[in-house]
Amino acid sequence: MKHLLFIILFISPLVFSQTTRKYSNEFLSIGVDAASFGMGKAVVATSKDVNSVYWNPAGLLSLDGNQASLMHAEYFAGIAKYDYAAYAFSLDDQSALGISLIRFGVDDILNTTELIDSQGNIDYNRISLFSATDYALNIAYARQLKFNNLKFGVNSKIVRRIIGDFASSWGLGFDIGLQYEQNQWKYGLMLRDITTTFNAWSIDKASFEKIRDAIPGQNQEMPETVEITLPKAQIGIARNFEINRDLNLLTEIDLNLRFTKTNDIIAANLVSIEPALGFQLDYLELVYLRGGVNNIQKELQFDETSNYNFQPNFGIGFKYQGIQLDYALTNIASVGNALYSNVFSLKIDFEYFK
Repeated sequence: MKHLLFIILFISPLVFSQTTRKYSNEFLSIGVDAASFGMGKAVVATSKDVNSVYWNPAGLLSLDGNQASLMHAEYFAGIAKYDYAAYAFSLDDQSALGISLIRFGVDDILNTTELIDSQGNIDYNRISLFSATDYALNIAYARQLKFNNLKFGVNSKIVRRIIGDFASSWGLGFDIGLQYEQNQWKYGLMLRDITTTFNAWSIDKASFEKIRDAIPGQNQEMPETVEITLPKAQIGIARNFEINRDLNLLTEIDLNLRFTKTNDIIAANLVSIEPALGFQLDYLELVYLRGGVNNIQKELQFDETSNYNFQPNFGIGFKYQGIQLDYALTNIASVGNALYSNVFSLKIDFEYFK
């Protein structure tokens, strides 16, 4: 399994570089915060805390003071580790600033490129280990616009991707977010990679030569080294419902747009659309129950028929005196295949400790 991961992680980001790709820097599409995962990641219109650095920087204007957030998740039965930390604070009643760091990594991958020595003998002592790790540093700024109730935010991201000693890259991109609220309705718009995000790769030539002829007829030329990420957009509409004095229901529907044809439920050459739906029921803003559906895809079978798949999610949360602990169980339908993920996050509001 780790040999396969090595081939995928090392070769696939490089062989199609310097072309505009449907999927690039996909670790940045995973999301952050267990509360948001529990709602199926349908939070573009309602994000209003430190995690807005990722979801919609305009939401940082709802901060009153300083907040910090931590998250940990594991994927592929623990093979991949995903960690996130963020800190945000209000500058004044018209602006706010936030910063976050994301790490997605697969560690202890077997490097078998030197398994066979110069005499053709297999020597297991020549096997070494390496990591394939992706990092993203996000810096967000939010500002209240003169137009009533309209919030604006911008996010700059620096991307660092490392595949052992074989290859590494630096990338840079920008996101823009808007939020608008009227009565109980909330609206959000998030434009990701608005200028296109690029990654400039540096490849170790000696390492490449070792695998050049690993598959006959493939990997014969040194790959080009610029990878471009297409812009994406997210549109969200949300509504608050006050059930009674103690219970409040928040619902949101998002439309995730990619400007290329994919396997999304609505797909055309110009744009593909994947809807996401989520809800959050809270009791006195102390206990939270969440649910959501996202990743609605059309899957083509070997017999050329199509099935529609979706990812259900569930979450709970507890908040007490400025400390909020959230948990999400994602991809519930795959429990039998051990593909589900447990996500934990912690949020601290420092205003409660002053």
